[in-house]
Amino acid sequence: MSSKHLWLLSPLVMLAAPRTLAAQGDTTRTPRDTLRPQGLQPVVITSQRRPEAAQRAALPLTVLTATQLSARGVVTASDLQRVAPALQVEPAFGGGQPQFRLRGVGFNDYAVNNSATVGVYADQVAQPFPVQVGGMLFDLERVEVLRGPQGTLYGRNSTGGAVNLISRRPTRAREAGAVLSLGRFGARDGEAFVSGPLSATMQGRLAVAHQGGGAWQRDRETGAALGDRAAWSARAQLAWQPSDRLSWRLQGTLDLDDGDATGLALFAPFASRGGAGATIPADASRGGTGWRLRPAYASLLGVDASRRPGRRNRGGTTLLEGALALPRATLTTLTAWSTMRRREIGDWDASASAESDEAFYDDIAVVSQELRLASTDSTRGHWMTGVYLTRESLDARFYSDFTDVPGLGAAALTQYGQRADVAAVYGLASWSLTPAWRLTSGARLEYEQRRLEGLTTGFVAPAVTFVPPTDRAFITRLPSGRVALEWRPTARTLAWTSVSRGVKSGGFTAYNTTNVAQLAAFAPERLDAIEVGAKLAPTRGLRTNVTAYAYDYRDQQVLSTVYDQVSRGPIGRIVNAPRSFVGGAELEVVWQPVRWLELAPQVAFTEGRYREFVTVDAQASVTQGREVSRDFSRTGMPIPRWSLGGSATATRVVGAHLVQAHLSSSYRDRQVASRLIFSPAYDVSPYALFNATLSWTRLGAPWTVELWGRNLLDREYDLTRNFFINAQVAARGAPAMGGLRVRVATAR
Repeated sequence: MSSKHLWLLSPLVMLAAPRTLAAQGDTTRTPRDTLRPQGLQPVVITSQRRPEAAQRAALPLTVLTATQLSARGVVTASDLQRVAPALQVEPAFGGGQPQFRLRGVGFNDYAVNNSATVGVYADQVAQPFPVQVGGMLFDLERVEVLRGPQGTLYGRNSTGGAVNLISRRPTRAREAGAVLSLGRFGARDGEAFVSGPLSATMQGRLAVAHQGGGAWQRDRETGAALGDRAAWSARAQLAWQPSDRLSWRLQGTLDLDDGDATGLALFAPFASRGGAGATIPADASRGGTGWRLRPAYASLLGVDASRRPGRRNRGGTTLLEGALALPRATLTTLTAWSTMRRREIGDWDASASAESDEAFYDDIAVVSQELRLASTDSTRGHWMTGVYLTRESLDARFYSDFTDVPGLGAAALTQYGQRADVAAVYGLASWSLTPAWRLTSGARLEYEQRRLEGLTTGFVAPAVTFVPPTDRAFITRLPSGRVALEWRPTARTLAWTSVSRGVKSGGFTAYNTTNVAQLAAFAPERLDAIEVGAKLAPTRGLRTNVTAYAYDYRDQQVLSTVYDQVSRGPIGRIVNAPRSFVGGAELEVVWQPVRWLELAPQVAFTEGRYREFVTVDAQASVTQGREVSRDFSRTGMPIPRWSLGGSATATRVVGAHLVQAHLSSSYRDRQVASRLIFSPAYDVSPYALFNATLSWTRLGAPWTVELWGRNLLDREYDLTRNFFINAQVAARGAPAMGGLRVRVATAR
C-alpha cells in the first residue's frame, strides 16, 4: 500500500475529539469520579443567535471548545483549516492576510478592499476585511464553523459560510490563570487572565496574550533568520446587570503585531532581470528564502534598508452589547467600532533582486449597529427580526519595486480610498408543525453602496501616471434567505433538508494597472444551495453527523487576468463566471468506545466545475505576446477534493495523577491550481500532518504540564504556489515543532 493510502487510512484509525481534563482546582473529585461513564457531553452554541445544543441545530457546523483548540495547536485563524472539514485558510503571498475557503467557495485577492466569501465574526461583530483576522486567537470559549451560505441572521451576507469566534465572558466567581509555552526555534507563547465580581451587579475580565520567536527560515545567501513572531493582544470586559431585566457588556480588544512574514521559497530556478541577471537556483532546503530592499526603495518607505519582510500592525475593537427582557421577547443591541493600521512589507520575488518588493499601508475604520428582537423560546416555535447598519472606510496605498524588471525599471505606487455603506433587514420564524416536524424560514434584504475613490497608479521616480485619479461606484441589492424542514422522530435523531441563498457584494480590482478598464466593478455573486443532513446519537457514547449539498453558483467572482502591454505579462483582474457548480458531502463522528477513550474521524469531499465561463488564458497570452481568451466551461475549479482529519484522546488515572494523550491528524488532497492562470507546475501536492499533546496533572492540583508536538513526522509541504513577474514561489509549511507548556488556574 502506498504512503498516500496510509495517510488516508490513518485519520480513521486514531482520531477523536479531546476530553476536558478534570476541573482545574476542584479538590472534590476522585479518580473514580473522573472516569465514570458520562457519555458525550452536549455543547451549547449560538450560531442561530440563541443558545441551543449543537446536536439540536439543523445546520452543518463544527464546534471547537477551548480545550480542543489548545490540544490541536490552534493559535491563529489560519490553523482552523486543520480541525474543520472542507475549510482552507491560505496566506496571501506569505503575508498576514488569510484567505478563507469553505466547501470550495473562496476568493483569492491579495488586495485589502474586497469582502470575503466566508464571514468571520468576533463576538458577533463582523470583520469585513480579511486582513482584520490575521492575529492570534486567545481566551476563547469556543469557535463555531458554519458551512454553507449565510444569508439570514449574520451582520454581512456570505456565500461560503461563517466562522464565529466567541470569547470567554466575565464570571461571578473569582478566577485567574496563566499558560506558558516554550518550543523549538525559540518559540514562546504566553497567556493570562483574571476574572470575577467587581460589585454585586458588575463583573470584569482581563486577558492578555503574547507570541514570540519561532523563526525557522533562513536567508539563502546570508543565513539570517526569518519568521520570528512578535505579537501582543489584550481584551478587557465589563458585564453589568442593573436589574433582572437589563444587562450590558462593554468589551475592548487591542492587537499589536510586529512579527516577521513567512518568507517565500523558489520552487524553480529564477532568472533575475529577465535573464540578464544571475540565475538563482530553486530552494532545496525547506527553510530557504531570500529578501532585500534597495536603499532607495527603503528610503521611499521610510524604513531601514536591513528591514526584514514583516508587519507593524495595530488594531482594536470596542463593543457595547445590551439586552433587555421584554414580555415574551428579548431586545438586543450591538454597537461596535473597529480600526486597523496595517504596515506590511513583503518580498514576493523571494530574492535580492528588486522585481516584486511590496509594501502595504492600509488604514481601516468600521462602525456597525445591530438591533434585533427575538422571542423567548417555546416548545411551539420562535421568531427573530432585526436591522443591521455599517459604514466601512479604507484608505490604502501600496508600493511595488519593479526596478530590476526589464521594461519597467522603477518603483510603482497605487493608492485609493474606498467607502461602503450597508443597511439590512432580516427576519426568521420557526414553527412546530407536529411534535416531530418543524419548519424554519428566514429572509434578508441587504443594500450596499461601495465607492472607489481616487484610485491612481503609476511610477514614483521618474513620475509616470498610468491611471489618473479615478472614481467608481457600485450598488448591491439582492435578497437572500433559507427555508428548512426538520424531522425529529426521536430525541436522539434529527434530519433536515433546506434550500438557501447567499450573496456576496460586488467590488473593484485594486491592483497596479496601466488600463482604466481594469477598474470596472465586478458584479455580486449569488449561491443557491440545496442541502440534506442528519445528526444521529444512537447511544450516549456515539454521534454521527452527515451532510450532502449541491450549489448553483451564479456570477462567481474569480481571479482572472488581463494582458498588460507595459510589463508584457498578465496582471490580475477579478471577473464573474456566469455559472458554476459545487457539490459534496461531509461526515463527522464522535465515538466513546470505552470510558477512557474518544475517537472522532471526519471526512469531506468537494467537487466544483465552471459551467459557463470565457475569460483570458494567462499562459497562452504570455506565449503569444497578446491577450488570448478561452472557453473554460466544464473546467474544474481549484478545490482539493478530499479533506480528512480528527483526533484520538486517551485519559487515564495513574495513582493520584491524571494523564491524557491526544493525537490529531489532518489530510488535504492535491490542490489543483486555477487553469485560468497557472500551469500544472503550480499544483500543490497532497499532504498529511500529525500533532500530539501529552498532559499530566495531579488530581485536585491547579496546574497541568504538557508536552506538545506539531507536524510530528516533519513532513515537507507547500501551502500555496504562485508567481509574480518571473519568480515562481511557494509558501512553505512549518517543520516539526515541539515544546513544553505549563498551565496554572485557580478558582474561588
